[in-house]
Amino acid sequence: QVQLVESAGGLVQAGGSLRLSCAASGRILSIKSMGWYRQAPGKQRELVITIINDGSTNYRDSVKGRFTISRDNAKNTVYLQMTSLKPEDTAVYYCSALISSTRRDIELRYWGQGTQVTVSS
Repeated sequence: QVQLVESAGGLVQAGGSLRLSCAASGRILSIKSMGWYRQAPGKQRELVITIINDGSTNYRDSVKGRFTISRDNAKNTVYLQMTSLKPEDTAVYYCSALISSTRRDIELRYWGQGTQVTVSS
């Protein structure tokens, strides 16, 4: 069994910063990628930012230059540093990871429980 546990989000004013973390635990053989998605009310879940095990990253255009992702492989933890936050960043943020749990050639996507980030104007 694999679990992804996210840190608490919060309420922040526009222009402010917030840092989220997500730790993977359980039966883990390898982690191919870890990242963050978000879902605003009435909208579909969307990719925010991901980091692959070779260190490469994939950003949503709207967060480039404002959000940074980093990963501590020893702790199976990923961090999302959000700066210059905007009201449109308000959403439930979900940690997600592609993890091999039973066989290295089989990867499954796991999700965290989600954490609310609210940016006030």
